[in-house]
Amino acid sequence: MGSEIDQWDTSPVPPPHDRADPRAWCAVAVARLSRGQPDAALDAARQAVDRDPHGEWGHRLASLALERLGRDSEAVEAAREAVRLAPGSWAARLRLGGALRRVPGHWREAWAEARTAVRFAPEEADPHVLTGDLALLRGEHARAARAYEAALSRSRDHRVARINLGLTLLRWERPRGHHDPAWEADPRDTGRARHAIVMWSRQIRVLLALALTAASVAGLGFDLRREAQIGGAAVLAVVLAITIRQAGRVRSWPYVVPMMGRDLWLSMSASVSLLVVAAYVAGIATLPEGAATALRRPEDGVWAGAIGLVLFNGLAVALTRLIVETWRGRLVPALTQLAAASDERTALRDSDVTLWLVVGRGWWLVVLTALLPPLTGEPFTAAVALAVPAALLYGRAKVARGAGRGLPLRAILRTDRWLAIALSALLVAVAGLVVAGVVSGTAEILGGSATRAVPRPDAGPAAAVARGASLCVLGALVVVAVAFAARAARAWWRGGPGPLRSSLVMSDSRAAPLSGDVSPSIGLSDDVRHAATFSRSVVLAYTEPGGPRALAVSAVTSVSASGEFRLITGDEAWDAVERDPRVVLYVGDPRFWAEVRGVAVPDNDVLRVTPRHVLMREYPGRHQARTR
Repeated sequence: MGSEIDQWDTSPVPPPHDRADPRAWCAVAVARLSRGQPDAALDAARQAVDRDPHGEWGHRLASLALERLGRDSEAVEAAREAVRLAPGSWAARLRLGGALRRVPGHWREAWAEARTAVRFAPEEADPHVLTGDLALLRGEHARAARAYEAALSRSRDHRVARINLGLTLLRWERPRGHHDPAWEADPRDTGRARHAIVMWSRQIRVLLALALTAASVAGLGFDLRREAQIGGAAVLAVVLAITIRQAGRVRSWPYVVPMMGRDLWLSMSASVSLLVVAAYVAGIATLPEGAATALRRPEDGVWAGAIGLVLFNGLAVALTRLIVETWRGRLVPALTQLAAASDERTALRDSDVTLWLVVGRGWWLVVLTALLPPLTGEPFTAAVALAVPAALLYGRAKVARGAGRGLPLRAILRTDRWLAIALSALLVAVAGLVVAGVVSGTAEILGGSATRAVPRPDAGPAAAVARGASLCVLGALVVVAVAFAARAARAWWRGGPGPLRSSLVMSDSRAAPLSGDVSPSIGLSDDVRHAATFSRSVVLAYTEPGGPRALAVSAVTSVSASGEFRLITGDEAWDAVERDPRVVLYVGDPRFWAEVRGVAVPDNDVLRVTPRHVLMREYPGRHQARTR
């Protein structure tokens, strides 16, 4: 499906005309980032920082460029500098949270910064998106969905929120789902621990399957029951040696149990291995005397069950995983969100995988429907298969209605030919199943047989049609399975996305920068700076539980080069800022008045107010009097 970078205009962006203007260099950095040129963007951002070291915008853009280059630790340092210069800037907090999420062991700090950004700018969509991303990385789907919905209520066209909400509805889990990003442990250590557990499970199950097969052959085929039991017991020593060896490779024992709780398949693998060991011991202990007396004693049933569990546990686990992965999540709501952002390649890729899940569910429904006639004795029950195409049409209409546009099915099928083959074969299977059921049922009614679900071979043309339709159903279902396997094999061979859930990917700032990451900082004119510093007519307005309140500012100690105000105010203002940091500063001057909306952050004995919006107006005169 390609990447988002393929869609960018990669033409070079020239330097600004005024090379002494740091904000012009920042604008160049933004343009270069939007065209997928992080190296050039980093150079422009550093030019801006060199000309204005106190401007947080340049540091923020440098952080984003460094992140694009994969230099995550440097990106964090640049973002921290931006927050230091403007602690009340929601964009700087957003950038720091986005940079920290990529550094192992810093999830909690990233979450705190994201929540701070939401607190500073609850009306902005991007902070809510970041909190949703962080929750989704931990597998907290309910919290992530609430965050993305909050973002979409503020910006209906936010593509990152749309795509990631679609993944949330699919109950997506990141590839390293066993590791909690909030842990301080190195993901590489927990990854090695998981690998050791998985290898232990595989080695134990394969070894015991071979050993029990050999013991059964020796005991039943060669009447060596006692020797087979002794040899089988000796294999348990090898099991112990493998266990000790793999346990020695685990360095994160305190995290093993939490890893099991987070990773369903890891816990299932370990649990099945323990069951296999118990079944192996039971199978060796109840080994029959010989082939002639096998399955005659009551304990022979224990042996048969044990050998079935030891030999076929892998198939059972694989089938269970396939069913769970197919039926997990809400496909239609997810496709609705992905369709709303279908002009993004990430959305098309995720839509392709989701459509494979749709085909998988349809395949299982057709298989279950095919079992209804022989189980119920009513051939017409095969008509239930018509619910599959009806559900497909209903889902497509619901997606188009909810997204305001249809899913680009033709483009997806043109790119993924195997999906088109699988979908066509599924519809053929439905048609064949309905034909077989209707023909068989009609033949029974006309022939006077109300009890036979399948006509006899000599029942005439109807039987031939029913048999042909049944073979068509079987062949079509096999084609769907083969198409799925071929698509997965092709993806594995080429190293690209396949039809499995593991091919689902999030949309993040490396694909398309969040607007908050690149939004410019607010500049102050010299007139506002002078008026705020020397005027005694400075009023701070804030919110209290009973409503808004205004308070005269004791003093404006300074206005920084980046436009940040440092105020000395009463204690009541400090208490109000702790509840809601959004404030309004009114500055009076003989020539004009200014309204500065911003965020106040306590710092030692002053309040630091970072501007977000600045409005300047002249005082009303006689020429502005209202005409009655």
